[in-house]
Amino acid sequence: MTIRIQQIKLPPKHTMEDVKREICKILHIKECREYVLVKKSIDARKKNDIRYVYTVDVQVSEEKRLQTLIQKNQNLSIAVPVTYQFPAMGDTMLTDRPVIIGTGPAGLFCGLMLARNGYRPILLERGASVEERERQVNHFWSGGKLDIRTNVQFGEGGAGTFSDGKLNTLIKDTCGRNRKVMECFVEAGAPEEILYTHKAHIGTDILRKVVKNLRCEIEQLGGDVYFDSQVTGLEWKHDQAGDRKLSAVIMNGERRLPCQICVFAIGHSARDTFELLHQQGIMLTQKSFAVGVRIEHPQRWIDRTQYGEEEHPYLPPADYKVTYQASNGRSIYSFCMCPGGYVVNASSEEGRLAVNGMSYHDRAGENGNSALIVSVTPKDYGSDHPLAGVMFQRRLEEAAWRAGSGAVPVQLYKDFKKNCPSESAGEYMPCIKGNYTFTNLRDIFPPFITETLIEGIEYFGTKLKGFHRPDALLSAVESRSSSPVRIERDENFESNVKGIYPCGEGAGYAGGITSAAMDGIKVAEAIAKRYHA
Repeated sequence: MTIRIQQIKLPPKHTMEDVKREICKILHIKECREYVLVKKSIDARKKNDIRYVYTVDVQVSEEKRLQTLIQKNQNLSIAVPVTYQFPAMGDTMLTDRPVIIGTGPAGLFCGLMLARNGYRPILLERGASVEERERQVNHFWSGGKLDIRTNVQFGEGGAGTFSDGKLNTLIKDTCGRNRKVMECFVEAGAPEEILYTHKAHIGTDILRKVVKNLRCEIEQLGGDVYFDSQVTGLEWKHDQAGDRKLSAVIMNGERRLPCQICVFAIGHSARDTFELLHQQGIMLTQKSFAVGVRIEHPQRWIDRTQYGEEEHPYLPPADYKVTYQASNGRSIYSFCMCPGGYVVNASSEEGRLAVNGMSYHDRAGENGNSALIVSVTPKDYGSDHPLAGVMFQRRLEEAAWRAGSGAVPVQLYKDFKKNCPSESAGEYMPCIKGNYTFTNLRDIFPPFITETLIEGIEYFGTKLKGFHRPDALLSAVESRSSSPVRIERDENFESNVKGIYPCGEGAGYAGGITSAAMDGIKVAEAIAKRYHA
């Protein structure tokens, strides 16, 4: 029998032997030989009594005695592990290999699951391999020319490769897909701690190696990954019922690749592919998302605010999460918080500028940063065109590019409130990958976003003392928090053109690395249930 113990609380300075001793004490046993960490988190509500909190599963033999113990202790229960199962193959034979567009987490995990089950998928990526991509991005951050095919948004691993590698998700998962994603990451080189750490992260430096290893496994299992291969056209035929059905995709305007099924895991920044799909009659709809700024604070201040001291020897760099409903009805909230991280120039189009945040695995940067984003809805887009949200993003990004003359525009919070340009930093400097310049961010945003940002930051300052400090650093524009478009799909995960499977964050069905990877697995399952390799 396996017993789950929750709420094992230990001080920051402890060892795994201390965990064992607590298990023995709780279960009234002399020795604990076998246990599994299920969850590890930090309870910092009491600054003078911060605790690590563990949940563990323990193999036990004295079932009758321990059943009685379970009835007396609400922190004990019988563990019922969920084991992921990929479905049995369907009856329809595939005459062509499945094609997957995009090698972000959705595309990679869809490809990985299909490859592990004998489907030999073909993955197409418009950008470069992760090794070449890293070189190109660093060149851009050093002042070089933007490569519109390979950048922070496009290339092997998707936008998440140049992020913090955060793996937390709010999705309720009863099928074991979340755990499966984590296990695959660990098998590909991620630290084992992501299997149990609350708010797990990998870090962009390790994630790049993990992404490469996932690709290598797909290739070793008979799949193929083609870089610098953008889908520029679609071909279809009509089936016996008169419905359109995909028959081929066109790569780079010249190469025709026959396929019965194609997974569109294109990411939230593949705007030209959205336009192609719209032109080809694929059903797209507008979707709400959020835009705003990156805000930087000294990491030592964040640690002091959350832990009570600036450098705690036994705790990781602290994070925060804030949310507020403004008086105008808009939501403002933190997103993608990067402790000890960097703001990055995440642009992918000429004359348009977007920012994001990233951290390395050690989270050792001087500043922590987070997106502070304001909700926008289709009512704000000014058009009922399916791609009006993309047009809304582009207008903001063009304004950001103009404000910084191509560099990341930065402003002190006190100047943002006064609507006057900043000329220099305050007590701390920006931690930004790419050129930056001080200017006025108010020139970028419509009034409703500016007003909501100020009201929200002032409110957050009442919850985290110093959050609204005058020299807090704002940079813009954070416009790629999620996709403003949804590629509609039915209960079989297909679009209105049969054979096209929208997938992941870009298609409007995920919101981060883990949820995108899980959606990739779902689409792979849908394909397997119908088709035989």
